[in-house]
Amino acid sequence: MTDWQSLSARASLASHRLVGWIYWDPAAIAKYADLGVEGGAGYYIASRGAPLAPAGHQAVAAAFYSIHPVFIQVCLDLAEAATTWDAVVDARNAAVGDGLREFVPEICDALTAMGPDLWAAADALPVSGRVLFAAHRQWARPDDPLVSAWLAVNCIREWRGDTHWAVLASEDLSGTQAGILHNAFLNYPTDWIPRSRGADDDALGAAFADLEARGLAADGVVTADGLALRQRVEDRTDLLCERAWRTLGESRTLEFLELVEPVGERLLARIDQTAGPEWMPAARPRRD
Repeated sequence: MTDWQSLSARASLASHRLVGWIYWDPAAIAKYADLGVEGGAGYYIASRGAPLAPAGHQAVAAAFYSIHPVFIQVCLDLAEAATTWDAVVDARNAAVGDGLREFVPEICDALTAMGPDLWAAADALPVSGRVLFAAHRQWARPDDPLVSAWLAVNCIREWRGDTHWAVLASEDLSGTQAGILHNAFLNYPTDWIPRSRGADDDALGAAFADLEARGLAADGVVTADGLALRQRVEDRTDLLCERAWRTLGESRTLEFLELVEPVGERLLARIDQTAGPEWMPAARPRRD
């Protein structure tokens, strides 16, 4: 029998790697800066949040879950003062097409050919409770079929993200606590993930105090129970997100993995080169 939960986990990692490099791509940031945003500041938030941005910064902060709301507000304000959300998305899409053809040219034809099936899987996913996914899915699809296929993968990835946040919310975990547990789960440098998302000493102190009261941390360190909870969150997310890949079908899911997994480390290396070895933690394995 097909181990769909394992395929879901593999497809998640492959999808994060296929998508993640664009958020720190110098060419993409330069295109964003050309729209009038000095230095391309806030590109990650603006380019990922653009489809939901018309709803306001609080809606985007709610959808992003673990990134400090003030940081999101500043980034969106910079973009809105300089340009339009259509232009932000168009700049990102242009960089996607250029980058895929430059960095992983051997997958472009096959990924393009998978586009209609990937969109069929994305379009079949339920929208309830998945607001960032819904905003991305309703956005106009580009004429470039390679970029369109990439966007279909990104939609499925955002559906997983919305689902993951729902699982964390069901455990009554705050955005800062989500970062703390993920940081420990991946064995990252102390507090790197929550601090990278805007948590300061006060936020970390309050988050740890609550985790310690629940037996999930002790003396500023996540406990075995905390790690077990984070594993259950990951497993539940993988299980729920089988839906997308079951819809795509076993043979097409395996084709997707056979296509993307061999270039995944190359795309991850792009993030290492342009941002550093900790960024895009969802695209990285647990460290020993």
